[in-house]
Amino acid sequence: MTEKSTEFLEKYLNNASPTGFESSGQQIWLDYIRPYADSYFTDTYGTAVGVINPDAPYKVVIEAHADEISWFVNYITDDGYIYVRKNGGSDHQIAPSKRVNIHTKDNIIKGVFGWPAIHVRNRSKEESPTLKNIFIDVGCASKEEVEKMGVHVGCVVTFEDQLMTLNEKYWVGRALDNRIGGFMIAEVARKIKESNFKPRFGLYIVNAVQEEIGLRGAQMIAQRIKPDLAIITDVCHDTTSPMYTKSVSGDQRSGNGPVLTYGPAVHNNVLQMIIETAKAKDIPFQRAAASRSTGTDTDSFAYSNEGVASALISLPLKYMHTTVETVNKQDVDHIINLIYEFLVQLETGHDFRYIK
Repeated sequence: MTEKSTEFLEKYLNNASPTGFESSGQQIWLDYIRPYADSYFTDTYGTAVGVINPDAPYKVVIEAHADEISWFVNYITDDGYIYVRKNGGSDHQIAPSKRVNIHTKDNIIKGVFGWPAIHVRNRSKEESPTLKNIFIDVGCASKEEVEKMGVHVGCVVTFEDQLMTLNEKYWVGRALDNRIGGFMIAEVARKIKESNFKPRFGLYIVNAVQEEIGLRGAQMIAQRIKPDLAIITDVCHDTTSPMYTKSVSGDQRSGNGPVLTYGPAVHNNVLQMIIETAKAKDIPFQRAAASRSTGTDTDSFAYSNEGVASALISLPLKYMHTTVETVNKQDVDHIINLIYEFLVQLETGHDFRYIK
């Protein structure tokens, strides 16, 4: 990684990009990728795309999603407390005592998820956090005071935290699911530019919106691009951390390399090409199996148009949908290299015009 890459990673990860409100994060991403692409565009809902060789008839997508889970202001009490509803798969159990940013039209209002002190709780009937009882305190004593700050029903709320390193081996923070993916595909574009690799196919580097509420951004952009091939990157669970059952969730470990998924939405020939590339370039990898769907943007691309040959390369991650999502730095590098080497192999070692 270059110094510029590291600066981009920190700026991009520390910025809020909640589902439906991804514009500021997309601008950061576009500003970084613009020197490495021949052209770029955004769609109606904000998916950002950098394109290399845009006039080529054969179209290849590498994709990640840009949005993070968050909350919506749902109800403000007469006493000035704020109740919320989920925007994506937000975890109500981790909310109490977390600091938050409430995004209003003009600025950011600071707040906290409050919780009764341990001294006053009934230990025999301890109440767990639920959507019905978690609340935000912005330091106001009335609904009118809250509204004067610009806070209203529909304002989006994100947790406040900053990217950090752990034991020099891991990156830790909120929303690595999946802005770390946006970082990785941007680094692939940088590597292509700096290595002077000039693919004959058109390469579309796609940072999609609204994955966390149903893969919607990928669904829209797949219809627009109409790609021939799509490589999706997202996160998956590190199942070696406590409280996972490997017989159910599989066996994937941070530090052991990218996870390659088998499943109905994954095109077997494309997957085999990725595996061959990993073996040829000594890139470690792991395997996982999906059932009816992968639960990622792979599904939207695979079943779009008349069918798109698609595959999924996942990054093992600990503590998904918390403020301490954790990934191994070497795994990030391995995924960047694997996607890059796959694209080179696609250009030089296969008839990229037709995969069946």
